[in-house]
Amino acid sequence: MNLVNLESVSHAYGPKPLLSDVSLGVEAGERIGVVGRNGGGKTTLLSVIAGAVRPDKGRVTHNRGLRVGFLSQQDTLDAGTAVREIVLGERAEHEWAGDQGVREILANLIGDLDLDARAGDLSGGERRRTALARLLIDDHDLIMLDEPTNHLDIEAIAWLAGHLAARKSALVAVTHDRWFLDAVSSRTWEVVDGRVERYEGGYAAYVLAKAERARIAQAAEERRQNLMRKEIAWLRRGPPARTSKPKFRIEAAQALIANEPPARETVELMKFAAARLGKTVYDLEDVTLHAGGPDSGPLVLDDLTWQFGPGDRIGLIGVNGSGKSSVLRLLAGTVVPDSGRVIKGKTVRLAHLSQELAELDPARRVLESVEEVRKYLQVGKREWTASQLLERLGFRGEAQWKVVGDLSGGERRRLQLLRLLMDDPNVLLLDEPTNDLDIETLNELEDLLDAWPGTLVLVSHDRYFLERVTDRCVALLGDGKLALLPGGVDEYLERRVAGTALTARLGTSTNSANSTTAQTSGAAAASGGVAGTSAPDEAKGGLSGLPGLSAKEERELRKELNRLERQLDKLTDQESRLHAAMADAASDYEKLGSLDAQLREITTQKDTIEAEWLELADRLGD
Repeated sequence: MNLVNLESVSHAYGPKPLLSDVSLGVEAGERIGVVGRNGGGKTTLLSVIAGAVRPDKGRVTHNRGLRVGFLSQQDTLDAGTAVREIVLGERAEHEWAGDQGVREILANLIGDLDLDARAGDLSGGERRRTALARLLIDDHDLIMLDEPTNHLDIEAIAWLAGHLAARKSALVAVTHDRWFLDAVSSRTWEVVDGRVERYEGGYAAYVLAKAERARIAQAAEERRQNLMRKEIAWLRRGPPARTSKPKFRIEAAQALIANEPPARETVELMKFAAARLGKTVYDLEDVTLHAGGPDSGPLVLDDLTWQFGPGDRIGLIGVNGSGKSSVLRLLAGTVVPDSGRVIKGKTVRLAHLSQELAELDPARRVLESVEEVRKYLQVGKREWTASQLLERLGFRGEAQWKVVGDLSGGERRRLQLLRLLMDDPNVLLLDEPTNDLDIETLNELEDLLDAWPGTLVLVSHDRYFLERVTDRCVALLGDGKLALLPGGVDEYLERRVAGTALTARLGTSTNSANSTTAQTSGAAAASGGVAGTSAPDEAKGGLSGLPGLSAKEERELRKELNRLERQLDKLTDQESRLHAAMADAASDYEKLGSLDAQLREITTQKDTIEAEWLELADRLGD
C-alpha cells in the first residue's frame, strides 16, 4: 500500500530546476535512503513528500489520516520552552518513565541534558538531538529524516540505526553517512539532474548497481558507434556485406569488483612517508592532559606514553566530550600537556583541519585562494593543478570563480581542506573533515587521501569514511588511556555496551602488513608496560588475596606474565626492523615477499602471546 504518491512533480528555486517531472511512491514499511550532490534537490524532495513544500507542478497525494514525522535540517524549537515539554509534551512522568521505549530514546539521545533546561540555552547539537528525540517518541506511519546523524557520535548513530530498523514505520532519510544508509535502507534514491534514479538495496548495493548501469551504458554506446561505422562503410562500398551482429556479454555484478585495485599501496606509501618524515613524528612521554587546562575539565590523557610513526593512519574514536579534539590540538601544539612531554619530529610539516572554519579572505576568488598556497601538487605519482583538485572536490566550472564571501559553510569547509592539502604537509590532523560534504565529494577526498604519503590522525563520526581511510583505530574510553582496537568500530561499540574501559596493551595489531605498528608501539613495549600503556590501575597495589589464587599461584602467574611481556618486546623489535627493511626494499619485489612472509609469522606469534597475556592479566585483575 502506497502511503504517498508523487505524480509528475516539478519544482525549482530560481532558474535551477531541482525536480523535473518526478513520479514515485513510498510504500508502507519501505526504507529509503536518499543520496545526491549538495544542492541537488534531496531536501526539496523530502519537503515535497512530507507536504512541507508545495511543488510548482504535479500532484502529491497522502493516504487519509497519514501520520508523518519530519526532521528538517533547521529546528523550530521555542527558545523559552523546556526540553521536558518539547520532547514529552503533556505526558505524565509516571506514564513516560514506565515506558521502556521512551526511556531508551531519552537515554541515547538526550541523557546528558537537563530536562528542565530551556531550548534557547542549548547548543546546536543539543537542539538537534532534542528535536530527534521528540520525533521518535511519537508514533508515525512515515518518518522522514534530513541528515539525522549530524551532531551524533558513532555510538548514538549505531543506536539510531538499530532503533529505526526495529520500527514498523516507513522511512525516508537523507544522509551522507554511508554506513548509516547501509544499516537502515532497503532502497536507495539518487537525486540527480532533476531526476530520481531508484536502486534496490542500501549504499553498497547502490554503488554496485550504479557501476553496472554505467558499464551497460558504455557498452551500448560502443555498440552504437560500431553500428555507425558499419553503416558508413556500407554507404561507401555499395551493397552491404553480410556481417554478424556484435555480442556483448552482461557480466555478473561480482565481476565489477573482481579486479578491484587495493585502496592504497601501503608499502610504497610507507617508503615515501619514511623518506619525508624520518623515524620520529610524535612521541608522547608520560603525558597528562585535561580538556580545560591543567587539572581542570575532564581528564583526557593520564600519564600516557605513545608514538605516532611515519605512515600511520589512525582513527581516533570516543563519545562527544571525551577529548578527541583536545588530543589533536595537543599534537598541533595549540595546547600543552599538564605534565609530560610531546616530542615533535624535526621534519614534520603539519596541517590541522579543526572544526572551526579558518579565516579566508572573503574578497578572493576560490581558485585564487588555492593558487596563493600552491598552483601544483604531487599526489602519489600524478601532478595535479589547483583547478583540477578544486574540480575533484566539487568546485566545477564557474564555481571556481565564485567569491569566497558568497560560499556556503560546506563549500568553505571544502576550500579550507584543499588549501591545507595544497601546502603539501606530511602530517594531517583532521577533525570531522566530512561535515557538510556530499557522498560524491567524500569519494573524491578518499581517493586523494589514498595516494597521500604521510601520517594521518582522523576524528570522524562518519564510520564509513573512518574505516575507509585509516588502517586502525584507537579510542578514548574515559580512563585516560588510548585503547587500541584491533576490531575497529565494532570492538569499540562492544566495549561501550559492555561498560568496560579496559585498554589493550599498545603495540598489538592484527594488521601488521597495513600499519606501522612498530613505530607506534616501540616506547610502550620497551618499557614493559609503562604508565598509560598497561591495563587499568584498579587492581594494582595489593598483590595478595586475589580471589581463588594462593600466594604461590599468584607468584607463578606474575612470573609467566613477565616472561610473555619480554617475548612481546623481542617480537616488537623484530617487527620494527622488518618494517624498516620493507621500506628500503620497496622496489625489490622478491625480497619484499620474503620480508612480508617473515612479518606475517611474527604477527601470528604476537597474536598468540598477546591472547595469553590478556588471559593472565584478567586472572590477576591487572
